[in-house]
Amino acid sequence: MRVLNSKYLLTVLTLCFGLSVFQLSAQQSNNASNNKEGSNLAPTRTYKKARALQSSTAKKMAKVYEALEAVDEKGEPAPDMEVVTSILTELRNNREDLKSYDRSVMWNAWAYVYFSDGDYDNAMSSYRNLINEPEVTLGLRISALLSLGQLHLVKENYKLGIDYILQWMEEVEKVTAQSWSLLGQAYFQTGEYRKSLSSMEKAINLAEEEGYKPRENWYVVMAANIGELKNEIGEKESLLRQIDIYEILVNLYPKKTYFIQLGGSYGQLGRERDYMITLKAAYAKDFLDKEAEYLALAQLLLLNKNPYWAAEVLISGQKKMVTIVDEKTEEEKIVPVVKNTEKNLKLLADSWRMAQEVEKAIPVLEKSAKMSKDGESYVLLGNLYLSEDKVSEAVESIKKGLEKGNIKNLSQVYLTLGQAYFELQKFEDAKKNFRIAARDKKKSIKTQANNWIKYTENEEVRVKNLALRRDFIQNST
Repeated sequence: MRVLNSKYLLTVLTLCFGLSVFQLSAQQSNNASNNKEGSNLAPTRTYKKARALQSSTAKKMAKVYEALEAVDEKGEPAPDMEVVTSILTELRNNREDLKSYDRSVMWNAWAYVYFSDGDYDNAMSSYRNLINEPEVTLGLRISALLSLGQLHLVKENYKLGIDYILQWMEEVEKVTAQSWSLLGQAYFQTGEYRKSLSSMEKAINLAEEEGYKPRENWYVVMAANIGELKNEIGEKESLLRQIDIYEILVNLYPKKTYFIQLGGSYGQLGRERDYMITLKAAYAKDFLDKEAEYLALAQLLLLNKNPYWAAEVLISGQKKMVTIVDEKTEEEKIVPVVKNTEKNLKLLADSWRMAQEVEKAIPVLEKSAKMSKDGESYVLLGNLYLSEDKVSEAVESIKKGLEKGNIKNLSQVYLTLGQAYFELQKFEDAKKNFRIAARDKKKSIKTQANNWIKYTENEEVRVKNLALRRDFIQNST
């Protein structure tokens, strides 16, 4: 069978309904739909529910059905199409000798054969011939109308397909949820988004009334319609209505794309906590596989004061491996989702630091500082060392930061370095850095630095006096 290009959105829908027209039952038309948009594309008469074939035609059609239902040694379908086409060709060549109902049955079989072979034009021609037969039964006519509608949609003749479906709806006894969804998707293709949305809502409501779960793509089309209508209904209203749909999808059909779309919608509305919860749920299901997704979740966790979880998420992303294709060499590579870049390591270090896990933050920040083009990370590392009473390491880190440069609050850094030297009782180095800090234009920094200079001078004198006293005591004994 010929394979259609994937751009034909509605090809799959024909499979949902199944164009096995031989098994469709006859239905009455006394409960017609109130939808009057469709024009009569096929003649309307009073049709019987059943008729009998002529004896000779019945025997030939029995052989056709038998050949179509043939199976091979493994029990797999193996229709004998040579027999089928031979018999049907004979009937078509002698169609003037056949009764109208016999011809309708023949055209129905030809439509099936053509459809099975992917010859949709001839399939549609056969269905039109069937419909035009005055003695066609109600069941055959109704199934042919629906099949014509479906085939026109497959051929991208959307408006004509819609007209056939609407006529089918007027004549069929019961319009099903699936048929409303078919109509809704056809309207979407023509840009009639309100009609599409209304049809999809009817499909979902009917499915729920009939006791089965609405299909996944029905909700997807609804969300797409609402997105297309956002200029009419307002962006906020559009997002709120899409959120309702995505909340259903993540429960009924939990897929990554729906979690991401739901989270993104929350984010656009400023509902950061809901965004975080949604991404965290996707993370728990192991749906996240992109660096940006892990980073977004980590940042949201930090924003919502969950730094420990932010760090755990980043580490999980570092451990998770994915396969990528090198654009230049076209070779496959296995790489971590979250790469050890300076920015990512800095985020991880910040997460550990905010979680009061300084010992875990320090080695991560050391890696980040080495990769950084400025000295900020080294300065921050120095402050972490100070908080852990590792004063010598703090001095070395801050000095490396000053060597790299591009530091924003430079006077504050010199002030901190002076304090570190003070703790090491290297008073001359401490005063030197305090004097540099005292040159700052900000009065608060200048005052603080000068106070430290005075305090350092006093401490220096005190320490010297203690040393002299200690020496005197030792010499006296």
